[in-house]
Amino acid sequence: MLKEYGLDVQRLFLEMMLEDATSYVRVQNIYNPQNFDRSLRPAAEFIKEHTDKHKTMPDRSQISATTGVKLAPVPDLNEGHYDWFMSEFEAFTRRQELERAILKSADLLEKGEFEPVEKLIKDAVQISLTRDMGTDYFADPAGRINRYFNSGGQVSTGWPQLDRLLYGGFSRGELNIFAGGSGSGKSLVMMNIALNWIQQGLSGVYITLELSEELTSLRTDAMLTNMSTKDIRKDIDTAELKVKLVAKKSGNYQVKGLPAQSNINDIRAYLKEYQIQTGKRVDFVMIDYLDLLMPVSAKVSPNDLFVKDKYVSEELRNLAKELGVLMVTASQLNRSAVEEVEFDHSHISGGISKINTADNVFGIFTSRSMKERGKYQIQCMKSRSSTGVGQKIDLEYNIETMRITDEGGDEGTGYNKPQSSIMDSIKARSQVKPAEGDASVPPWERAKPREDFDLEAPKVTADVQSAKLKQLLGQIKQS
Repeated sequence: MLKEYGLDVQRLFLEMMLEDATSYVRVQNIYNPQNFDRSLRPAAEFIKEHTDKHKTMPDRSQISATTGVKLAPVPDLNEGHYDWFMSEFEAFTRRQELERAILKSADLLEKGEFEPVEKLIKDAVQISLTRDMGTDYFADPAGRINRYFNSGGQVSTGWPQLDRLLYGGFSRGELNIFAGGSGSGKSLVMMNIALNWIQQGLSGVYITLELSEELTSLRTDAMLTNMSTKDIRKDIDTAELKVKLVAKKSGNYQVKGLPAQSNINDIRAYLKEYQIQTGKRVDFVMIDYLDLLMPVSAKVSPNDLFVKDKYVSEELRNLAKELGVLMVTASQLNRSAVEEVEFDHSHISGGISKINTADNVFGIFTSRSMKERGKYQIQCMKSRSSTGVGQKIDLEYNIETMRITDEGGDEGTGYNKPQSSIMDSIKARSQVKPAEGDASVPPWERAKPREDFDLEAPKVTADVQSAKLKQLLGQIKQS
């Protein structure tokens, strides 16, 4: 690979493109006339304008007459020459774009505009030709399907009913959102799923922008040890022993607190530093929660929730794809959802922007009375990988330990059939019958009629004592 891309090399690039129009088409997605030397820039710009307008490469004489730049023919080129051209032109473009991004970043830094700098540098470094041709649909159907289910994700949530609803669980590289009102337990749901995953052997990070690291960890202690926080405080030694015993057969788990108004770059930097310092992999990332993040790619007012959440959710999903991790976060429901028992997209705070980006969205329906009865309900509001939209699952909740579990529901149907009312439950479970061998209870027999009563043709008779009634009956007979 060349270290310098001087005037002669840049001229050769243009000449090779004119020699073979296919080469120009192949590099068109990264072709930028501004990357060429000033003396060649008019010719580079003319080539782009001509091909965009006329859909064909210009002739050398056209370029010479229009721009004054003379480009010579390059005979006897073969496939190897064009392989060299593709590789070197990609490196040349990346270098030129990075150089201009650095110069532009210096101006932004002087103005105190730090956020766009990272994007400029990242876009320049990631410039590349399109070599991945995608998936040949008919080539290997079985292999394609296995790649999706085995390498793409489908990691169990630890809740069988939710797994069945999602056809297996969550997938890596996707954005999953749990939406709930204030105090509905968004954090608890995420902590429980994180605990399910580390007990499956996965490793991950729980990033909290709301609760402290200590409180988040204490809640996880209660869930893991099956002890209430009050009991943990009374018997710290037992809690410590239980946590250490589980740690021996579980994945790694890190709890990190970040200030509200942090952005995706803060999360990315932390995850990179964590992996460098510990050498541990990250399988999942929990972010508590989306509404407290700010976007990197654009300056947005915190009051403009629709636009802010749009950028944040897109950046979160891109981060999940970039790292290949399971990504779960939460969002707030608005005031209109307080009295509702059925959630839809209009109940999400900030509007539909984050719903459009997310792969799976779930509403958390619960109340204080439901928690006391040990019940949690999850409603599927959106799913790209299944047909579970609109379905609900009921989970068990321990108010002392804050552990949310799922017994798996009815094995035949895949869900727990709810009782319609307390009376139905009593009817289903109550059976009144005499005890076996109780001689004091006579056997049941059909009732028998009196001796003077004809069961086959009973007669109805009545005494008419009212004069008014007699008069009405007489009128009916006469008519």
